[in-house]
Amino acid sequence: MKAILIARVSTEEQKEAGNSLPAQIARLEKYCSNKSLLILKTFSFDESAYSNQRNDFDRILEFTSSIKEKVAICCDKVDRLSRNIFDKRISLLYEKALKDEIELHFVSDGQVINSKISAVEKFNFGISLGLAKYFSDAISDNIKRANEQMLRKGTLPGKAPIGYKNIGTEKGKKDIIVSEYEAQIVKKTFELYSTATHSMDSLRQKLKDDYNINWSHGFIDLVLKNHFYYGVMERNNKFYPHRYPPIISKELFDKVQEVKHRFNKKRVKIIGKPFIYRGLFKCAQCDLAITPESQKGHVYYHCTEYNGKHGAAWLREEEITRQIADVFRRLEMPKEIAKQITETINEIQEQDIKFQNRQAEELNKEQKNLVKMLDNLYIDKLKGRITDSMYDKFYNDFQNQLSEINNKIARSQEVDKNYFIMVKHVLELINKAPELFESSEVDEKRQLINLVLQNLKVDGKNIVYDVQKPFDMLLKINDCQAWCARQDSNLRPTD
Repeated sequence: MKAILIARVSTEEQKEAGNSLPAQIARLEKYCSNKSLLILKTFSFDESAYSNQRNDFDRILEFTSSIKEKVAICCDKVDRLSRNIFDKRISLLYEKALKDEIELHFVSDGQVINSKISAVEKFNFGISLGLAKYFSDAISDNIKRANEQMLRKGTLPGKAPIGYKNIGTEKGKKDIIVSEYEAQIVKKTFELYSTATHSMDSLRQKLKDDYNINWSHGFIDLVLKNHFYYGVMERNNKFYPHRYPPIISKELFDKVQEVKHRFNKKRVKIIGKPFIYRGLFKCAQCDLAITPESQKGHVYYHCTEYNGKHGAAWLREEEITRQIADVFRRLEMPKEIAKQITETINEIQEQDIKFQNRQAEELNKEQKNLVKMLDNLYIDKLKGRITDSMYDKFYNDFQNQLSEINNKIARSQEVDKNYFIMVKHVLELINKAPELFESSEVDEKRQLINLVLQNLKVDGKNIVYDVQKPFDMLLKINDCQAWCARQDSNLRPTD
């Protein structure tokens, strides 16, 4: 009879216990030699036997089904085949064995499953599967308890997110530290998006231009939603303060979530032909959606007047584009004024940075002391110097203090910084807005409109709108022609 050998590992512990792939294959080859089984093919792989998605094992089943003659499938133990008694693959192989289409050989367990096995042997096989599942469940429970304890101590069990990196210490332990360059990128990502002057597309392009990284939309979204960056770990909808230096403040994180929510509310699914302004406008008379329609090579927008005729006009797409472009042109600021504002902001920001650095040094000392106190507290608990209730009381108190210090550290690095960043990017955007609007594609045009304007409506032949902050103030100043012609540092509008 021909034989198919299957060797599988899933954890480092199994390798250390003598269950490495080479060790399993050696035992299986010796078994086949003693039983005069001709080895047809050997499969060895690293895959969990407890998972429902088992791609490597599915390929073995496909190969087995392609063989027309009876074969012996050889594994070292039952748990090398599966740790899940509900795995349909195992039921399939078991039924094939009982029908005398294949045989299942478990070398180290001394079991052979075929059409001739007794009720006792069937029972033993079921017990072996049950024990395999119990062993896997016990390991899972132990890991969960260990992870829960790590989380309670403020330690992340697993791979650190981008901006941090996992390291090995001199004592052979593992730790997580800030990756300075990546942390700078993560922080800049939050700062840029918090200004509400970037869409996902423009943010992605900005990161590519400045840092030569090509993050996907999905990855940027995961970064912007990760609580870890301001000092909190999330696991199964529970939150745990961690002991690592935060990259951003809680205030900056909340600001980003607010901006994300605002953009998500504006998202309109475009169906069919990508008309530029589909779903953006309502009728000023009846508040119904303005509908785009192609007529003789042109696109017109009009109210359906479903709630009653009111003499709604048809407005060509080119006319809407002209009126919106005019809004962006009115936002432009004299270059000399923009330059003076930027220089003044930079001077103020430099002074703030010096103060922040002094404050951060003191806070870092407090943070290190608290982390040391937490470690000593845990040692006292292990040695029985304090009771569990005392440990929980002091632990919660220390963690609350640590969380507050982490937030202070992050805030100390961002005093007024978000405001400065927002002003700089607003200045950059407003002087490029007309060019960006005229040269961009449909999606980019819509994002730029949503960034600057809201409550868009068509009133006869004109569009009406509200202007988002801070663009509303710039538009008012420009419309009043109030820019100062003098070159002093006060930047006051003329009287």
